[in-house]
Amino acid sequence: MKAGRREWVGLAVLALPTLLVTMDLSVLFLAVPKLTRDLEPTSGELIWITDIYGFLIAACLIVMGTLGDRIGRRRLLLIGAAGFAVASLAAAFSASAGMLIAARAGLGIAGATLAPSSLALIRGLFTDAAQRQTAIAIWVSCFAAGAAIGPLIGGALLQQFWWGSVFLMNVPVMALLLVLGPVLLPESRDPNPGRLDLLSAAISLVALLAVIYGVTRTAEHGPSLLAALAVLVGVLSGYVFLRRQTRLAYPLVDLALFRSSMFVAAFAALLVSVFVVSGSDLFVAQYLQLVHDIGPFVTGLWLLPEVIALIVGAMLAPWLSRLTRPGLVVAAGLGLAAIGLIVLAQLGPDSRLAVLVIGTVLVGFGVAPVGALGTDIVVAAAPVERAGAASALSETATELGGALGIAVLGSVGTAVYRDAVADRLPSGVPSRLADAARDTLGGAVTAAAHLPAHVAGELLGAARVAFTDGLEVAVLVGAGVGAAMAVLAAFELRSAGLESE
Repeated sequence: MKAGRREWVGLAVLALPTLLVTMDLSVLFLAVPKLTRDLEPTSGELIWITDIYGFLIAACLIVMGTLGDRIGRRRLLLIGAAGFAVASLAAAFSASAGMLIAARAGLGIAGATLAPSSLALIRGLFTDAAQRQTAIAIWVSCFAAGAAIGPLIGGALLQQFWWGSVFLMNVPVMALLLVLGPVLLPESRDPNPGRLDLLSAAISLVALLAVIYGVTRTAEHGPSLLAALAVLVGVLSGYVFLRRQTRLAYPLVDLALFRSSMFVAAFAALLVSVFVVSGSDLFVAQYLQLVHDIGPFVTGLWLLPEVIALIVGAMLAPWLSRLTRPGLVVAAGLGLAAIGLIVLAQLGPDSRLAVLVIGTVLVGFGVAPVGALGTDIVVAAAPVERAGAASALSETATELGGALGIAVLGSVGTAVYRDAVADRLPSGVPSRLADAARDTLGGAVTAAAHLPAHVAGELLGAARVAFTDGLEVAVLVGAGVGAAMAVLAAFELRSAGLESE
């Protein structure tokens, strides 16, 4: 059945939470320099501040997707919107790094309700395959639009106000969703949902956070027994989680979906596409502000071409998939993104910003079709009554990919930076300031403000060279991952199509 005006207006309302999910991440990239000066987080705390949001979204998505199937997707969406507004206020007025990490964790839990609920509602609103493909492309474009609006609004706020102001813009948007949602969105749920297994949810959370703790601790302090044990606990917990799902009548994750190599490839492509773009954007935002000394608002303008490329690529995806096989479009997109990352690897302290724009545009245009087409393959694989769970799997791939991109590539870049800057620090820098400079580039900028001009210049020069060394290694790692996934997608998704229902 074709969708009418009410369904398309409902899609517009569902775009509101998707805008905020990416806005909340992209504005934080811009806020890192001010945040670092005010709260003085360690490199490990800084990774957790940027990452805990994405990881808790990823860890809670499956639970929230199945919860929405049970209590109603619209109801869960509205509960999440209210929680997101409250957590945003807590983040805005955080007085310490620990408090901000906790507030960002709250944002992640609330944010986990938004994307699967909205995508599941889209799955119910648009039963025609062609219309659903277009609707999902628009929905994916709204993630990119949020990434575009976030830096512009956030940059303007950061130009005038404190770093916490970037979280306040979430509040009026969520208030609007709470007003319009009950009027325009129909409720939907699984009529036979079964029991929600909270123990599985707890095990999955332990598995994810333990692995990430091990990775980030290794980046901050080097290899250690504690870090290795954390990774081991995470891996074993993941194994226990998967084994448990095979024994439950109503599992959190329908592992039967993963018997399809096409489903697995689409899931992996979604994860890798966001992995490379999130990991690279973390470095690009800091490169513009801390290496080229550009203000937050103008930094947002320099990031705009990538976001425009994301939007254009997502909107062109349905058309491209009709000209050739969707799997080839996904593979070509990942290959193009890998080329863009190789371009970004050429950035040095004195590079022209045209290099940055070319690289980010190639990355954005490359990953956009992956999001639109990969999401539709994943969601279409499930029956309508399991739409929430399938949507949660799709969003788990993207959120986990984003969080892993920041953690893994961020940790790689941090490790290279710390090793490189230690060999270049000028003599005469007090030990406290030297420790801050060795920790992060933001710490080096803060330390330089307390030093004589000639020493400060030498310190900043050394730190900026070390940072671009870290950027180069991190984005090349991302390029390798993207290229490998492109080859896999070309093989496994070669027969993927979007059938009419």
